[in-house]
Amino acid sequence: MTDASASSYAAKPWLALLSDAQRTPVDPAHTLVHALRRVVAETPERSCLAYFDGRLTYREVDELSDSVAGHLAARGLERGDRVAILLQNSPHFVLALLGAWKAGAVVVPVNPMYKSGEVGHVLRDGEVAALICSDRAWDAYLRETAADSPVRIVLTGCELDFQTRNDARVLAFERLPQAEDTDDLTAVARAGHEAPEGRDLGPSDIALISYTSGTSGTPKGATNTHGNIMYNAERQRTSLELPDPPVYFAMAPLFHITGMVAQLAACLNSAGVLVLAYRFEAGVVLGAFAEHGPHYTVGPSTAFMALAAHPDVTRDHFASFRMISSGGAPLPPALVEKFRAGFGPYIRNGYGLTECTAPCASVPPGLEAPVDPVSGTLAVGLPGPETVVRIVDDEGQEVPLGEQGEILVRGPQVVPGYWRRPDATAETFPDGELRTGDIGFMDAEGWLYVVDRKKDMINASGFKVWPREVEDVLYTHPAVREAAVVGVPDGYRGETVKAYISLRPGAEADPDALAEYCRERLAAYKYPRQVEILPDLPKTASGKILRRDLRSRA
Repeated sequence: MTDASASSYAAKPWLALLSDAQRTPVDPAHTLVHALRRVVAETPERSCLAYFDGRLTYREVDELSDSVAGHLAARGLERGDRVAILLQNSPHFVLALLGAWKAGAVVVPVNPMYKSGEVGHVLRDGEVAALICSDRAWDAYLRETAADSPVRIVLTGCELDFQTRNDARVLAFERLPQAEDTDDLTAVARAGHEAPEGRDLGPSDIALISYTSGTSGTPKGATNTHGNIMYNAERQRTSLELPDPPVYFAMAPLFHITGMVAQLAACLNSAGVLVLAYRFEAGVVLGAFAEHGPHYTVGPSTAFMALAAHPDVTRDHFASFRMISSGGAPLPPALVEKFRAGFGPYIRNGYGLTECTAPCASVPPGLEAPVDPVSGTLAVGLPGPETVVRIVDDEGQEVPLGEQGEILVRGPQVVPGYWRRPDATAETFPDGELRTGDIGFMDAEGWLYVVDRKKDMINASGFKVWPREVEDVLYTHPAVREAAVVGVPDGYRGETVKAYISLRPGAEADPDALAEYCRERLAAYKYPRQVEILPDLPKTASGKILRRDLRSRA
């Protein structure tokens, strides 16, 4: 490590590119519940949630979540108990979340796509006292799952509530009779209970136990504090330059840290309107854009690919947006340019992890992310003023600007650790600094570039191949809709490169021709020796392509 490189990160070169508003310090002195109460005191009848043809004001959201909190307390929920929420993007999720926090509880958001064993692990590991879920999930498998867990309070809801449109594209299910062993979430919310007194939480209290996707080993619960959440929510409020009131569209699922913080928390903290559409379906999303005229949304690159491929999409669908962000999955430079050329908005990249409560770097308004001329990688953004990002080698020594290494993050959005995992906390957060496991570099101006996950590196005959570099080339092919590259066993090379592709609607492409396309644009050891075309690539509920599933397939 040289003295020059050591001082480069400490000097925060990215500060020179930030505006005065973006450099202004943020002090998350309160919680999202306090932010909600502030809006209720100032503009109680302002719209808060829009769900198809349904609307709830800030006053209604406050009263309904108060009632949920009062019910939970009456059922024996104590301050600090854990409440698991397993719901899609509907008002039920917001009321359950705020109600649990008003009762002094810690929320455990759970992916609705989880199977019984995955949910069971979360309920037991988190020692969850209360479960709030859909009536269908309870009837289908959660009743049996919860029986083998500490859960003692169950509320179920039907997402047909709070609207009357019943859009069959996403709400194609029937209301079930109320189960005798659960309480009805909507009825509880409308019962007029008062929230318990003396249970206010502060910035240092744990707000969420967010279980990681478990790409390596058993999922661990990151302990996002209320201060972590409010820092990023306040940072968005002060720097996104959105109209007042801002209209957010919840494209990312709310159970995911991106949806939770960059949509729900940021919107409520900005006294905005949050538009919900149950789950992502491209036609439904485009209809919501036309109906509600949102100013901001964030989603994975795969969601924007799906929107761009929809037969009914037009530039008018995006006319209201002041800003669009992408996170949770790599953003190919070719997609950014194709989207801008076709529909107008520039998609702003962002980078973060569950362990840093969503974004720790993003592309601010007024700037565009550069593309590294050597690797073709699109920068993920600039860190914030209170954040320090360093790049280190395998020995933990800082590398000079421009050189690759592991990305480390320190700042007010970084969680204190993992739930009851002191060994994992010590390993991942030495001295409070997050070791991300991502490989990247920073240029002289402070732009951060993420090359790939450390564990996804392919070793072909001793040469390092980062899947992202190959994928970015594939995304420049006009027939390619989605691309994922993995290493597969090879008797000669040890590993070789394999690409999985899905095609744009109506497009045709030959696997050999796609391999040749890459061979012409990449070093000989990098281009895919195998190409397989699939109808769709496997993804998480947040839209991230699952390379591990493709490796298993191979």
